[in-house]
Amino acid sequence: MSLEVNDAQRPLLDLVATHSHAVLTTIKRDGRPQLSNVLYTWDPDTNTARISVTADRAKTRNAARDPRVSLHVSAPDFWSYAVVEGDAELSAVAGDPHDAATDELVEVFRNAAGREHDDWEDFRRAMVSERRQVLRVRATHLYGMAQLP
Repeated sequence: MSLEVNDAQRPLLDLVATHSHAVLTTIKRDGRPQLSNVLYTWDPDTNTARISVTADRAKTRNAARDPRVSLHVSAPDFWSYAVVEGDAELSAVAGDPHDAATDELVEVFRNAAGREHDDWEDFRRAMVSERRQVLRVRATHLYGMAQLP
């Protein structure tokens, strides 16, 4: 299922597209929510958020077990927010500094940080040693509160 955005939701999508900090919600084994502050990058062509995660974290294990996730993005005014709901997809764990998983992690860093890393080879080695992977959230539903007039 893909996200269909109406005119009233455009400001919400703009909020998601212009920010990089969010709260990711996954579902614990007992059904309670587990929340994590994350840095993300947004692909407006596919309405997909991408987040660098480590394979052994609770959020990653939760998303692998139950892919239903939400991403809450707040505006600086506190009252404006957007929530992206979707199903999580996990990339492979980075296994080599130059594999496809590590290449995607490089792209996520560039887009989220808005800059180049000081030492890409060191970054790539760290992605492997930290067992990082990309958690993708393909938006299927969007709601929230745009800035009030």
